[in-house]
Amino acid sequence: MIRTTLAALALLSAPVSATSAWADDADDFAALIAEFEAHESAGDPVGEGRDGDREAARRWADLSSATVESRNAAELAFLDRLEAIEADNLAENDQVSYAVLDYLLRYRVELAPFQMERVPFSNDSGFFTGPVYTAASTRLRSVADAEDWIARLEAVPLFLNQNRAWMENGLSTGFVQPRNILPGVLDQMRAIANTSAEESDFFAPFNNLPASMSPAERERLRGEGLAVISDTVLPAYTELADWFESEYIPGSRDSLGISEVPDGRALYQTLVRYHTTLDTSPEEVHARGLAEVERIRGEMDAIIAEVEFEGSFADFLNFLRTDPQFYAETEEELLMHAAWIAKRADDQLPRFFGRLPRLPYGVRPVPASIAPTYTTGRYWPGDAENGVAGGYMVNTYNLSQRPLYNLPSLTVHEAMPGHHLQIALSQEMEDVPEFRRNAYITAFGEGWGLYTETLAEDMGLYTTPYERFGRLTYEMWRACRLVVDTGIHWYGWTREQAEACFLENSALAPHNVRTEVSRYISWPGQALAYKSGELLMRDLRARAEEALGEDFDIRAFHDAMLENGGVPLDFLDAHMTAWIAAQQGE
Repeated sequence: MIRTTLAALALLSAPVSATSAWADDADDFAALIAEFEAHESAGDPVGEGRDGDREAARRWADLSSATVESRNAAELAFLDRLEAIEADNLAENDQVSYAVLDYLLRYRVELAPFQMERVPFSNDSGFFTGPVYTAASTRLRSVADAEDWIARLEAVPLFLNQNRAWMENGLSTGFVQPRNILPGVLDQMRAIANTSAEESDFFAPFNNLPASMSPAERERLRGEGLAVISDTVLPAYTELADWFESEYIPGSRDSLGISEVPDGRALYQTLVRYHTTLDTSPEEVHARGLAEVERIRGEMDAIIAEVEFEGSFADFLNFLRTDPQFYAETEEELLMHAAWIAKRADDQLPRFFGRLPRLPYGVRPVPASIAPTYTTGRYWPGDAENGVAGGYMVNTYNLSQRPLYNLPSLTVHEAMPGHHLQIALSQEMEDVPEFRRNAYITAFGEGWGLYTETLAEDMGLYTTPYERFGRLTYEMWRACRLVVDTGIHWYGWTREQAEACFLENSALAPHNVRTEVSRYISWPGQALAYKSGELLMRDLRARAEEALGEDFDIRAFHDAMLENGGVPLDFLDAHMTAWIAAQQGE
């Protein structure tokens, strides 16, 4: 309130020319935001359909080359208009929006020439899993909703074929994924294609038609849904899988690093800056990762000494990986452990946060069709308006590779106070543009998730030395990511070199390590975001505690960190530095 009043007084006392410039910039920015959001909506029919647009609810995103070219031209024009606006002339909340929009547009424009559409998938997900995820969050509340979903299912072949066209472009230009990670991708496609229509994820929305619907209508809609899935959707996936096996895999590359594709080194440098949101280089990130590996290894050695384990570091890792006490015997047991940790975390939240989201979350197993190549856990955002809770997704496939001592870290990262709290609070922000609610800036979001793993120490969620070692294993995991991602994509590392960093320095299960390294191979740069954000957030907390002493309020600190939603790290640094100074002034 004080800052708003001072801003208003400054505006009243400013020269007429300056006041006019502020007003012009404010008007230009408001117009730009409105047009940008219309542009975003036009490219997101799934989101528009959830918001009630009947026409959008019947189709998927248009990925034709003409549409992509038009989108790129529009975003370049948006960036030019944004750069003509002086951010300091905007209101405080608009300055946040400016920083986020500048980040989004700047990197979209910089990445556009590389045509990343040519590789529309990673090792565990991509365009072909998009319709599966959409099905999981689709609720059919009326006959019209069900008919829209049927129409969207009929459009699946077009969506798959547009992506295939980009992949064919990639084959002809040498911009393809490594062959090393492709068998698992093919398995996912086959798993989707070979599921019966009635048991497929696409049919699941028809299992929850409203009770108020007449039996005749329910039978009709379910019959039409089964028919389109059986006759159109599943054959389209079979055709895609056949083409992928006979054409794409043979045409893929033997190398692992993105540096090996045309213009790959320039692309990777851009991806490093994009994912970290920092003006940094692959060399700097690699060195930072090596330093973190050394630091965390020292803390691990201290825990091994604490439990008086007799043997080498490698012996201790083997003990953690093989002793039955650390593993669930059934999928239900693993889920119950995850749910119990989640509720213990929920119980601690008011001590650490003044603002909590209204949207709840659930603990769910990863769908069987994607579980074999999926990560250990992940967060699926919810949608309060459409009655969908957030989802803490726990992978129950291959229980011998899902140690319980890692579960506290995984749970707080993916659920509370990690991704669910941060993303749900962003979705519930008021008086901000819609793109701010939906923007997911990886360095902020994943940095926050990793920060909460350390916060869980304060929350009392690690009850044994093995769970504390599990936390360090997860931190080592993210530190090795800095080393491995740059190692693969900048320094030309082999898979064996990459896996060694994890296997020799952490208790991560071998299956998890293989899956994760496949992810880094297929998604260059993304793995760099986690540590980049977490290191800054831990540094900000240390600076705040030192500056404020006994006046440091952890709840107020966290609320200030999250109040603007996801933002680039340089903006977060400036914002929290100003917050610390304001607290000192009070």
